[in-house]
Amino acid sequence: MAEQTVRIMCPSLGCRKILAVPSTSRGKTVKCKSCGGTIRVPHMRTEPPPAEAAPAPAPAAAAPAAGKPTK
Repeated sequence: MAEQTVRIMCPSLGCRKILAVPSTSRGKTVKCKSCGGTIRVPHMRTEPPPAEAAPAPAPAAAAPAAGKPTK
C-alpha cells in the first residue's frame, strides 16, 4: 500500500510550488526543493472544516423603506 501524502504550497511568493510530502511529516518542517525555503507541515485537523458561510437572514422590516411616506 502506498504511503499517503500531504499536498502543501510553498509560501514563498516567488515560488508557490505544490509539494507532496509524506503524511509522517505532519508537524515537522520541510524544505522546498525548488526555492530552498522552509515550510511547516500542518497537523491533521481534528475538527470538521467550517461549513460554508450561509447568507445572512433578511432583517425584519422594522423601519419603513426609504422614499415611502408613513401614515
